[in-house]
Amino acid sequence: MSRPLTDQEKRKQISIRGIVGVENVAELKKGFNRHLHFTLVKDRNVATPRDYYFALAHTVRDHLVGRWIRTQQYYYEKDPKRVYYLSLEFYMGRTLQNTMINLGLQNACDEAIYQLGLDIEELEDIEEDAGLGNGGLGRLAACFLDSMATLGLAAYGYGIRYEYGIFNQKIRDGWQVEEADDWLRHGNPWEKARPEYMLPVHFYGKVEHTKSGLKWVDTQVVLALPYDTPVPGYMNNTVNTMRLWSARAPNDFNLRDFNVGDYIQAVLDRNLAENISRVLYPNDNFFEGKELRLKQEYFVVAATLQDIIRRFKASKFGSTESVRTMFDSFPDQVAIQLNDTHPALAIPELMRVFVDIEKLPWTKAWDITKRTFAYTNHTVLPEALERWPVDLVEKLLPRHLQIIYEINQRHLDKVAALFPNDLDRLRRMSLIEEGGVKRINMAHLCIIGSHAVNGVAKIHSDIVKTQVFKDFADLEPEKFQNKTNGITPRRWLLLCNPGLAELIAEKIGEDYVKDLSQLIKLHKLVNDDIFIREVSKVKQENKVKFAQFLEKEYKVKINPSSMFDVHVKRIHEYKRQLMNCLHIITMYNRIKRDPMKPFVPRTVIIGGKAAPGYHMAKMIIRLITAVGHVVNNDPVVGNKLKVIFLENYRVSLAEKVIPATDLSEQISTAGTEASGTGNMKFMLNGALTIGTMDGANVEMAEEAGEENLFIFGMRIQDVEELDKKGYNAQEYYEKLPELKQAIDQIKSGFFSPNQPDLFDEVTNMLFHHDRFKVFADYEAYVKCQDKVSQLYMNAKEWTKLVIRNIAASGKFSSDRTIKEYARDIWNVEPSDIKIPPPNEPRDVADKNPNCTTQKLKM
Repeated sequence: MSRPLTDQEKRKQISIRGIVGVENVAELKKGFNRHLHFTLVKDRNVATPRDYYFALAHTVRDHLVGRWIRTQQYYYEKDPKRVYYLSLEFYMGRTLQNTMINLGLQNACDEAIYQLGLDIEELEDIEEDAGLGNGGLGRLAACFLDSMATLGLAAYGYGIRYEYGIFNQKIRDGWQVEEADDWLRHGNPWEKARPEYMLPVHFYGKVEHTKSGLKWVDTQVVLALPYDTPVPGYMNNTVNTMRLWSARAPNDFNLRDFNVGDYIQAVLDRNLAENISRVLYPNDNFFEGKELRLKQEYFVVAATLQDIIRRFKASKFGSTESVRTMFDSFPDQVAIQLNDTHPALAIPELMRVFVDIEKLPWTKAWDITKRTFAYTNHTVLPEALERWPVDLVEKLLPRHLQIIYEINQRHLDKVAALFPNDLDRLRRMSLIEEGGVKRINMAHLCIIGSHAVNGVAKIHSDIVKTQVFKDFADLEPEKFQNKTNGITPRRWLLLCNPGLAELIAEKIGEDYVKDLSQLIKLHKLVNDDIFIREVSKVKQENKVKFAQFLEKEYKVKINPSSMFDVHVKRIHEYKRQLMNCLHIITMYNRIKRDPMKPFVPRTVIIGGKAAPGYHMAKMIIRLITAVGHVVNNDPVVGNKLKVIFLENYRVSLAEKVIPATDLSEQISTAGTEASGTGNMKFMLNGALTIGTMDGANVEMAEEAGEENLFIFGMRIQDVEELDKKGYNAQEYYEKLPELKQAIDQIKSGFFSPNQPDLFDEVTNMLFHHDRFKVFADYEAYVKCQDKVSQLYMNAKEWTKLVIRNIAASGKFSSDRTIKEYARDIWNVEPSDIKIPPPNEPRDVADKNPNCTTQKLKM
């Protein structure tokens, strides 16, 4: 094999990363040196690699600024309908390379940095991930921002600027330990603080009856300081804004009231207010009803709605009419998408503003509110549904509780009129759950306060309609929709897998980057021997590179020709990392039983964080590391089987592991994973999927043909039947000798000789309260894995399946998802208009010489 090209050489060849002009490179070098000198105050003698990263980041950011200002000015002049994506999580990862790609600067930057004698990949690796999310929900928000900008929508992401993102995971002695993610320690070159748009947010207090209506008084005020981050579209000069709020104490905090002159303590107590934006709650698919979390939810909602209304009133639309009728046009100018129920308080908050402050009549306010909001449901797991105690809401937000009660009363009156004497239906559909502590069901609030409700994959939307919220769907079936999730091909192909991206561009042109459905054209190459070889070569190079990374970071040597079998996602019982673990033990036992028998070598890579309070998830990690320790140190096994627990899985690590993967593990119990998006990333990057008929796996199988995925196990109907019959784990244990052997080894302390009972809780759960039925799918899973190994031995047939999968992955672009939201929910049209770049005159400006002097309403 000829010497593989270095990444530097590979990247130079790649056209979809922009043109290298001599002037361009010279300008970038000039900018780099200017920032090193003036921004960082360093010269080349004392500059560190981090200084070089910052110099490059500022240089690239310079190219965003003109486009950013011009985009916002364009929106101010054209006054299109705005889309507001409200989310408590935006899992953005790193920004530098994504910005270079979307601005078409990648190659020029590569060349400039190369000429300066630096390694661009080394600089890219210095950037901290913006880890402002837990997993799928937060990463989806990030992909959506990329697609909304690429489709030219006037869209804004609104969330919280957490000082500490998702914890850094360390594995010590096989256990997960958490470290704070101090991601802002060195500063963030991509954000711009906007103190001029600081807004007050109120908490606590009481409600008074006055002549002019109800008033919320005696509140505590926290200020919301916005930080703006640019969101560039792909090669269209559009730059949208993500606005994240940071909590600040007002300057008279604790000093204006009955304070007995303890000035020092008063200043120290400012932390209490500012704690609101201190840290991301690290739970995925789990509700933790803490007061601080409720404060976060209201904080983002109250600040954002003030901002939305300010922008609406400042726009031509808002300002022309009298106050009485002004808000009639609100839903034609504003669409707000609620990313799960976390921002649900936006519904009573908008009602409070309309009714208490703007003095609209209730029915009119409610009509406008419903037409403005739409709600995305992300999970059907009962433990994940937000149910806030009434007492807590009453203490923190007394006026909002009254409004929620009023909403509920009118809602139940309507239901009672349609279904007289059906008390049970009223109980099921109420926003307030009685019995024990009274709680507010936030999903019910979202459903009745929105004009559209969607699930995130066909099978999930179906469960939402026919099971979880059946009563509501019976009432308003037209409200319920499906919007299957997607991923941005910019980050999840161009950025992370340049070799494959370029190979595809050579065969079908570059347009697929903005229209992923064009990948279907690859079908005609499925039997093309040259293409098969090239696809296989790209995968092999990615594997070698990842193997080198693992060796450097984890001091483990792995065999790059082994099958890379990868299971990366948050650790959760429903995702069934335990089933994968049982398969590892089974493979180990087979090798031990007959060491001379041919075995298809595997490197099993499992990674993901467990919520710090989720004991069982932490035990699952401990079991995986224990099994890995035994397997990796058994000389009989050699390099046939290696087990790696991938520490601190995050966006930037996903970008490394996904392109190197052969087999993608998507093995949740049918009916539990709402969609999944990792599954799509693997498919696009040339991995084959072993999975259940759950979430978007169903649609992946539909697109590619079920025979081109390794589908196994119970379907939803089978799970339901098993529930009716009663799941008895013991049956499977007694019937399946390989399962029995694996479980007996775990129980006997074979993997924990110093502490034989270490995993008793795990085995006890598997036998007596496994809601996710690991044993029921074990046999089908292992048989399916045998088929995987069989096919892997035939490299050519394997790669043909890979090509069929890539060719069928076009549906799973977030561009397609966002077009569906835009047309079916937000009532806006994607636009192809390319705003002229900063160095060209604007048509609008030419026609209207005054427009540049108009006050820019960011």
